[in-house]
Amino acid sequence: MKRIAIAPAALAVAGLLSLAACAHPATTRAAEFVAAPAATPSPVTSFDVPPEPPTQELAAQAGETPDPPSSPVPEPTVAKTQKWVKIYSGASAKDVTPPENIRSGSKTVELNTRENDDIGTYVTDGAGRTLYRFDEDDNTPPKATCNGDCAKTWPPLLIRSPGKIFPNGINPKILGYVERADGHCQVTINGWPVYYFAKDKKAGDILGQGVKGTWFAVTPEGGKTKALPPAAPSQDGTGGADVPPEGN
Repeated sequence: MKRIAIAPAALAVAGLLSLAACAHPATTRAAEFVAAPAATPSPVTSFDVPPEPPTQELAAQAGETPDPPSSPVPEPTVAKTQKWVKIYSGASAKDVTPPENIRSGSKTVELNTRENDDIGTYVTDGAGRTLYRFDEDDNTPPKATCNGDCAKTWPPLLIRSPGKIFPNGINPKILGYVERADGHCQVTINGWPVYYFAKDKKAGDILGQGVKGTWFAVTPEGGKTKALPPAAPSQDGTGGADVPPEGN
């Protein structure tokens, strides 16, 4: 009878040990019951190597001026909210990949500024592509009138929900969006809807500047940049090639 009574108790103990081992796979039975002896510190001798001084102390000993410690780039804060779009106080601290297709729109929009000797300072997207405004639109209240075939030539800068706008060199308080006739949402600067020009192929292109006297690269304040100077005459005296009018 004693053997029968001992067997269940032994099984119970073994079961508890099994559960403990599953929860902590690195624990062994020996470690559960026997504490490891404390390590005996080795005596300090004259042969011990002293700790190496900090880098700045080494630089001072060598007569060099140590570099000041770098401070982390602060994260921008939300400066303005328009429904489901958050507009931040500055550029994103993380890299943002702009969409390759200018017609697709994005949940995250970057706005930067760029200098041009002929037209001055204008606004680009995160990939450096020029943004334009249209004189036939309105900004009080914001209204986009370039639709249909016009929007094929002048694709609007679209933002999708939930949206974020990170400006660099542009006052975040004047940024926002307007709902277009097709239901999409278009980024605005000081109320003016902004567009791409389909013939611009790379960063810095301003082929849409002055088209029909109504399309201009947009300034950081939402205004129009200066018109391009007259084209220089070509070698045959016929003048430079003008960009053909496009769209509206």
